[in-house]
Amino acid sequence: MAKIQTNEENEKTKSYLTFIANGLTYGVDTMNVVEIITDYSVRPLPMVPDYIKGIINLRGQIIPIIDFRLRVGGMESPESHSTVILQILSTTIGMMVDSVSQVLDIDLSDASPIPVENRQELTNGMVSLEDGTVILLLNYEALIE
Repeated sequence: MAKIQTNEENEKTKSYLTFIANGLTYGVDTMNVVEIITDYSVRPLPMVPDYIKGIINLRGQIIPIIDFRLRVGGMESPESHSTVILQILSTTIGMMVDSVSQVLDIDLSDASPIPVENRQELTNGMVSLEDGTVILLLNYEALIE
């Protein structure tokens, strides 16, 4: 028998697109995901931080692309990748990740804070799944700062 959620329970549960970067699983609210793309040519930009890979022209819209792996202090991977296009406030950006996993409904009341000594500026919580997987919840506003 399916459980019927009340309005209060629906407000606590959000859908997150999960992806892998540097061997860790992250989640981003699906309300911010525009699309997932592969095989786009990125035009490099001069004099930008190394995690900003450049720009792409996606159907006439110029979108900056960041390498999320480098942004969180990891290593650049020469292997294939996926790019998640996000709409954050009024800004559209692309985020290169190792791979996109799945969409999960996450109960935010199950989220724990990141331990202070290990806190990353781009995450604002973590959730442990029953299978032992830990999902770091992305603070996407910090991503565009």
